[in-house]
Amino acid sequence: PEHIFPVWYFTPFYAILRAIPDKLIGVAAMGASIVVLALLPWVDRGRVKSVRYRCGFHKWNIAGFVVTFVLLGWVGATPQTDLKTIISQICTVTYFMFFVLLFVYSKNEKTKPLPERLTK
Repeated sequence: PEHIFPVWYFTPFYAILRAIPDKLIGVAAMGASIVVLALLPWVDRGRVKSVRYRCGFHKWNIAGFVVTFVLLGWVGATPQTDLKTIISQICTVTYFMFFVLLFVYSKNEKTKPLPERLTK
């Protein structure tokens, strides 16, 4: 229904649900978006976990993810229009691309050398 909105911390996932016209696929995408977030430690295959020592592409990828997540939250918390549907569809693709790209580049990325205090 148009007048029902989820609590603020589910609004990005609700926007993913509304981005897909087919209800069953929308529910599957919403569930997958939550599951893939829970699987993040295994999706990130990099040896170094600290952002400080990661490559510049990783920092841009995280910044893009944050912008996407905030946009999805905004779209999920407001009434649906045609423009917001298009924004949520673009952001849904971007949301999942973050995890795909992270899985692909994290295994072989060139990181800054770790300080000696962390390698002991």
